[in-house]
Amino acid sequence: MKRLFLALLLLAACRQEAAIPDPVALTPESVGYFCQMNILDHGGPKAQVHLDTFPGRPLFFSQISDAAAYLRMPERDGQIVATYVTDMGAADWNAPDRAPWVEASKATYVVGSDRLGGMDQPELIPFADPAKASTFAAQHGGMVQTLDQILATAPTKTQDAAAPDDDADFAARLSRAKESN
Repeated sequence: MKRLFLALLLLAACRQEAAIPDPVALTPESVGYFCQMNILDHGGPKAQVHLDTFPGRPLFFSQISDAAAYLRMPERDGQIVATYVTDMGAADWNAPDRAPWVEASKATYVVGSDRLGGMDQPELIPFADPAKASTFAAQHGGMVQTLDQILATAPTKTQDAAAPDDDADFAARLSRAKESN
């Protein structure tokens, strides 16, 4: 009986998950994963994704929408162990290096506001405090969503201003193409 108990205890100890890494501060060497541009050259919210294959060296994103796209990608260079976003309820839009970080899954986001992100594109604006997200949405438009809601939906016009409207848009483009032939 003692051996069984000891074996179960050891098994439980082996199953303990690795500690979640802390967020890493932005520095002049921090570059966006997709754009390869210096993060500090662009205002607005930022994100960092930690992979098990690069401990202590997160992938930085110039916009939260870029990080959401990465999280949706089926192929990655490792398992995601943590994702952080800047808390824009406690941050200066133009000083991303001083913004506090919050776990992406615990943040509340404003989707479709009139505020553009660091790359002058529509942006997902994260807040640690849902009340601040609601206040921001009342002032700047948009809707309040969780990360799960954002990741569960395909990009929409509020998330991707360049996306075609729908089937009607496709039909109109097809008709113009036929007329030009």
